[in-house]
Amino acid sequence: RIAKERIAILFDEAAKAAKEDPELAKRYMKLAKRIGMRYNVRLGKLRRRFCRYCYNYFLPGKTSIHRLKNGRITIKCLSCNKVIRYPYR
Repeated sequence: RIAKERIAILFDEAAKAAKEDPELAKRYMKLAKRIGMRYNVRLGKLRRRFCRYCYNYFLPGKTSIHRLKNGRITIKCLSCNKVIRYPYR
């Protein structure tokens, strides 16, 4: 329970920091991922808010491009140019 609270706090701080300091937001994302792995806490829908390759926090239009296409959400990270796809109904 404490780990989930800490992860939620880190995501909130990353959302605030992503506008001014993207490197600090990346650090928060790495910490949240490590806490989740150490205490076996699933991130669930929160994992869609950052790049799994470079830990860049997604701000649509600034750090990522979001598109809806063929029943999928396509997110392109502008930091590492990786494309992540999620299905939707």
